[in-house]
Amino acid sequence: MSEKRPQDVAAIKGILDDLYKAWGAGDADAFVADYTEDATVVMPGAYRGSREEIRRNMAEGFASYLKGSTTIDELQSIRFLGEDGAVAVSESSVLFPGETEPPADRKVRATWVLEKRDGAWKLAAYHNSPADLPN
Repeated sequence: MSEKRPQDVAAIKGILDDLYKAWGAGDADAFVADYTEDATVVMPGAYRGSREEIRRNMAEGFASYLKGSTTIDELQSIRFLGEDGAVAVSESSVLFPGETEPPADRKVRATWVLEKRDGAWKLAAYHNSPADLPN
């Protein structure tokens, strides 16, 4: 993490913490609160092209297959791209009700692209892929 920008690092960590608290609460509106209107999400087999599309997809998930799920997340790095851009890398897993450890095949590495707009950090893009591919 960047030690030269502690306020920015704290703000970005706060955004990610709030996002996963919203996940745990099953709250799609809170989940996308820090996304830009034109945010994108790319995951294996899925593309979401706006904050509203992301919100709608998460609401559907929280009402069905993600109901009662939580996440385990480890922020691994934040790299700044000039004054108003950053890329964060994390490792995450979804835990379904009754699980204490996720199976290895559900672990993902994610990149979060953030930009500072009007003095506040916002999520502009998210991408994830399997953390480890079989040999």
